[in-house]
Formats: sequence, structure tokens, C-alpha cells
Amino acid sequence: MVARTWLLLQAAVVVAALGVRESNAMERGDAERGRTLFALAGGCGCHTAKDGPVGAGGGEVPTPFGKFYGTNITPDVETGIGTWSDEEIIAAIRDGVARGKGVESPAMPYYWYSGMTDADVRDLVAYLRTLPAVRKENRPHEGELPFARLAYRLWRTLFAPRFDRVRERPTDPIARGRYWVDHVSLCADCHTPRNFVGAIRFDLYLAGSLQGPGGDKVPNITPHETGIASWDEDDLVQLLRTGFTPEFDNVQGWMAEVVEGKGGGPGYRDAPEEELRAIARYLRTVKPIAHKIESERE
Repeated sequence: MVARTWLLLQAAVVVAALGVRESNAMERGDAERGRTLFALAGGCGCHTAKDGPVGAGGGEVPTPFGKFYGTNITPDVETGIGTWSDEEIIAAIRDGVARGKGVESPAMPYYWYSGMTDADVRDLVAYLRTLPAVRKENRPHEGELPFARLAYRLWRTLFAPRFDRVRERPTDPIARGRYWVDHVSLCADCHTPRNFVGAIRFDLYLAGSLQGPGGDKVPNITPHETGIASWDEDDLVQLLRTGFTPEFDNVQGWMAEVVEGKGGGPGYRDAPEEELRAIARYLRTVKPIAHKIESERE
């Protein structure tokens, strides 16, 4: 009887272990789907310098609080994320908590990424693990204040927006477009201004900013006459695919980089047509806001 009980316990342990292994396998992301996420995220351009390589760090993010540089997110074991677990990478993406460092600067838009579905963030991580490993030390931020990590924790507590995590990617095109705009492509982050402490001005959601990424002016993309009221869905898809506006002008600076991808990596132009169209459809539905942002060329 004792022997039989012991055998049954051993069998139960084996079955449980196999179940955990199967569960973990099911939780692993798909790298091919992750490449699409990477493209829709504009190639995670902050993490690639102008001359590449993809994901090896060095992208500049000038802010009123200092100049920040994207970190190495290639699978290099010494300078990248090669020794990080999936959970540690996901914590950095969605919670802004980097392994061994604590809370990241608000220049890392983890608060927007916090709404990403579990499936999408795991797919993205799976794709990051396929990038060529590049040994490249992370560049120190410039102008970072003393006790910066404490300040970042306080900022997250007081000013970071709170989003409910999306459980499953929406099937409705407009709802899915909002998901991309807010939580993956980050149109909302770049095209929404901030106040003097860096908090998001949701009263001017997508209405443009005088101080966008790279210090560039960022236009109003609400359907107001001071924004993109005269654009139709195809115009928006064309811009995301080619970088050209209906006026035959072309985007510059940061927007050009996320359209084309940096360092030879994928960008918006490599994303599926249906997802770019979902973004366009959503942008046509947002509240029109009067907020004229003169372009650098005007």
C-alpha cells in the first residue's frame, strides 16, 4: 500500500511538471508575430542609433530634463538583454522596471505600453531574442539629476497615466486602431503634449506638441481643421506606409525614422495594411481639437 501510494505521488509530480512545461511553452511568444509588433512600434527607434545596428542602443531622446539614450535590447549577454528572463523584459516594457536599476525615466513610455496584451508583449519579446547580438555598452544619459531613480519613482506614482491592461487584442477595427495608437505605435505619446512636469495633457489628446521626440514640433492629428480634417483614410495609410502627405510633402525627423525603420529594421511601412488602416480609421473618430502647430517649414 505504501509502495503504491509512493508511485502514485511520483506519477502526480511528473504529470504536474509536464503540465507546467506545457503551460510555459504555450506562454512563449511567436517571433514572426513579434516582428509585426516591432514594425507597428516604429521599430522601437529609441533603441537604435541613426547608423544602427537594430536594437543596439544609442537612439537620442532629448527632453527638457536631459538627453536620454535608448538601451541595448539585443540578446548580447554582456551589454544587452541576453541573460534577462522573459518576465524581466516584460517588466521593463510594461512597468518601466529595469533589472538591477529600478524605475526607468519617463522618457521610456512604459506607461503607454502597460496596456499591451500578454500575448502581444510575449510575441515582441520573442522577436527581440532573434535580433543579432551586438556588444555595445549603454550610453549614459546626459543632464540626469542626482537621485534620479527616486525622482522617477515619484513621477510614476504622481503623474504616470494609468491604463487597464487589454486582455485580448480587439477585433473591431476602430477599437484595434485605438489599441495600436495608445499602446504599441505610441502615436498618442508623440502627438499629445505634456505639462511642465512631463505629465500627459489628455485634454489635448493627439492635438500636437511643440516639444515632441527629438525636440521636434509634432502636428495635430485630430480631425480638426488645424489637424487632419481634410485627410481621408487612404491619405493616412499612405503617410504611414510611405511618409508622404496628401500635399506631396514628406515627413521628417522622428516620424521619418518610425515609418522607415532604423538601422535596416522594420518600421510602420512594413506593418500589415489592415493594421495601418485600423489606425487610420480610429484617428478619424477622435475628438477634433483646435490646436494649430506650425511646422518647421512654415
